[in-house]
Amino acid sequence: MERNNGMRPQDIALLLKLLLWEGKKWMKKDLASELFISPAEVGHSLKRSSMAGLVTPDERKIMKKAFRDFLIYGFSFVFPVKPGSITKGMPTAHSAPVLNKLIVSGEAVVWPYPEGKMKGQAIIPLYQGAIKASIHDEKFYELLCLCDTLRIGKLREREIVKEILMKRI
Repeated sequence: MERNNGMRPQDIALLLKLLLWEGKKWMKKDLASELFISPAEVGHSLKRSSMAGLVTPDERKIMKKAFRDFLIYGFSFVFPVKPGSITKGMPTAHSAPVLNKLIVSGEAVVWPYPEGKMKGQAIIPLYQGAIKASIHDEKFYELLCLCDTLRIGKLREREIVKEILMKRI
């Protein structure tokens, strides 16, 4: 019997990247490089995702419906976050370009980042390499921002993101 210590934040990031890479041949070292995590962690992450039923047993393909349902209905409970103090950073959630025209809010939300150009309430990124990975991949950044909206958004914001995810996944 395999031991399972539950999903980790980088597991979600890896699954989001695999969504973007659908149909592309990849190796674990490629995922590690793109996500700024170790190759060993990629292997562990895929095993956890397989045990959770979020990837196929061969760990090559995402179980899209299961993953989408997890994001929409369980993600905010497993990886909650509370906005903190005002800081300079990189916009996320409803403040990010992917949503800021659909959701108007007087309160900006950012990932703390000294080179950021926006001030707002700080939230901790989903995993440690999120900012670096997002700088290199706009589509990945969009998905992380949608997920952050699920983590901190109100019902209306979460419904908007749910509709977007239903189309993208």
